[in-house]
Amino acid sequence: MIRVYISQDPNGRITSFSMDGHANFAEHGQDIVCAGASAVSFGSINAIIALTGVEPEIEQTDGGYLHCTFSEDLPKEKDEQVQLLLKGMIVSLQTIERDYKKYIKITFKS
Repeated sequence: MIRVYISQDPNGRITSFSMDGHANFAEHGQDIVCAGASAVSFGSINAIIALTGVEPEIEQTDGGYLHCTFSEDLPKEKDEQVQLLLKGMIVSLQTIERDYKKYIKITFKS
């Protein structure tokens, strides 16, 4: 199962997210749940970098682990843009979770 953790501060600002595990929906190379979750998360990170110029702190391993942290010291306008893109990522991941709940789980942490 893919586990997604979204960390938020007390004001609801997304401070980081992480993903780990494998969906095991299908064999390697055929797993549409893994492919979808990866495309959404990496596409969102790439969009944040390309559209806002903000470079998050990224940690990843070959074993399917991704952790992405966003600075609290961003100018207000940049932070609002980053937050909007992250919320879009969450909506997309929740859509995958709704249809494939046995293979992906999203948890919000405060």
